[in-house]
Amino acid sequence: MNEKGLKSQKVGLEAAGILKVKEAFWNLNAAELIEDSVRNGEGHLTDTGALMCDTGKYTGRSPQDRFIVEDAKTQDKVWWGDINRPVSPENFDKIHAKMLKFLEDKKVYVRDAYAGADKTHRLKLRVVNTLAWHNLFCYNMFITPPDYKLQDFDPNFTVICCPEFEADPKTDGVRQGNFAIINMTKRIILIGGTAYSGEIKKGIFSVLNFLLPTEDHVLPMHCSANMGVEKHDTAIYFGLSGTGKTTLSADPERLLIGDDEHGWTNNNIFNFEGGCYAKVINLSEENEPDIFNAIQYGAILENTRFIPNTRTVDYSNTEVTENTRVSYPIESIKNIAKPSVGGLPKNIFFLTCDAYGVIPPIQRLSKGQAMYHFISGYTSKVAGTEAGITEPVPVFSACFGAPFMPLHPTAYAEMLGKKMEENEVKVWLINTGWTGGPYGVGSRIKLKYTRAMISAALSGVLENVGYRTHSIFGAEMPLTCPNVPNEILSPRETWKNDEAFYKKANELALKFNRNFDKFREYASKEILEGEPQPNKKYPMKVEA
Repeated sequence: MNEKGLKSQKVGLEAAGILKVKEAFWNLNAAELIEDSVRNGEGHLTDTGALMCDTGKYTGRSPQDRFIVEDAKTQDKVWWGDINRPVSPENFDKIHAKMLKFLEDKKVYVRDAYAGADKTHRLKLRVVNTLAWHNLFCYNMFITPPDYKLQDFDPNFTVICCPEFEADPKTDGVRQGNFAIINMTKRIILIGGTAYSGEIKKGIFSVLNFLLPTEDHVLPMHCSANMGVEKHDTAIYFGLSGTGKTTLSADPERLLIGDDEHGWTNNNIFNFEGGCYAKVINLSEENEPDIFNAIQYGAILENTRFIPNTRTVDYSNTEVTENTRVSYPIESIKNIAKPSVGGLPKNIFFLTCDAYGVIPPIQRLSKGQAMYHFISGYTSKVAGTEAGITEPVPVFSACFGAPFMPLHPTAYAEMLGKKMEENEVKVWLINTGWTGGPYGVGSRIKLKYTRAMISAALSGVLENVGYRTHSIFGAEMPLTCPNVPNEILSPRETWKNDEAFYKKANELALKFNRNFDKFREYASKEILEGEPQPNKKYPMKVEA
């Protein structure tokens, strides 16, 4: 085995079963990885210096092909079902052995890194990639240890990512050739058959979502976080891809802690990552200057296209997918917290992209309503976020991140409820979706209005305005908000037909009710009191 670079002298690749590869390049810097990516034909440089790569067949996560090994460590703790699909230890070992054999004549890139800015709770991670740009992605997205730490690095979790290798569904216990398999006991993640880089980061997020609550009593969250420059007041933003987590947390008036994944300890909020992974469809400098200006040398663009005969990226191009992405180190953002740690939160924002057009753009939630909406996790999947999604589809995703939550949602909800109460946190539900009608009829709520409402909540202005109660969803809607037209604050007033509004609101309320049936027996009276109540004047049956 020919090995180059700054290699750990304590633990080599043999710890993950890798005894033979053609070459192993350890902990290369960004410039070296960019050079190799271009030399290997993996990507092209844009006119800003960013590396542009394609992910191939899969341009988003493939949730049905994510598995967790069912063994003594996981069988009684994991919430098994459509989200957490089991695979046997024997089939894991079979696929692992095949991957190792496949790698014997291959060149690999190895990266040692941390997942977690809090030194007490971080994961020591090793990633083995066959693609140089994937290793650059890990360089961007995880936290790089100092050189003296790399020399005796001892990982406690390893990822082997080999997009060129496919499993055999006839013999390997998987659905098709692509897969992402997590083995909590052996502390290994295997990824094959897909070059979508998001599978790497979400695999590690799933691991932390299992280990932190069960071993460290830390609440892991699919959220972004930032804090005030002067008061250092921390705010966290829950929401699935496309709801605005990255955009809204990149606020020039506040310090960014992180854009996607965090832990909540008894003392702080800490970022799991060392970078950002943002959607870039229709990106513009005017609307999102921080993200736009971060796309420089070292950043990776995924599945974008050039304006013809130039090296300038056409961010409006959906030729490959609407889920075009960029990854970049968090240091590319001007206003960041150093390290990526903030104090205990003062405000929580649940972000939803409501395709029905009936959720107010901002609501103040009681504790019971907050717990109900956290467990429900309502949003709309945005086009391109996952394979097969071509337009917004209303969905419920427990804890605003069910695809990455190995435990039962009530385990995370109970931890959240306790922390909310202990820290007297204000909770707001923000709709970044439609108003004036459902998707296809109404219009998307303007980003400047959403920013103004969040700014008002953070500054305390909304504590001094009147409120009215939504007749179906029960939460309080402010009557006024600086820099937002009053009529925008009430979704009913943006519709032209009251009957159409209430029928559509009833339809969504009944979907909330039906979705919550699987959690109802575990829910307290306080949580159930936060449930939407359909308007009986406009009866509506929800589809089977």
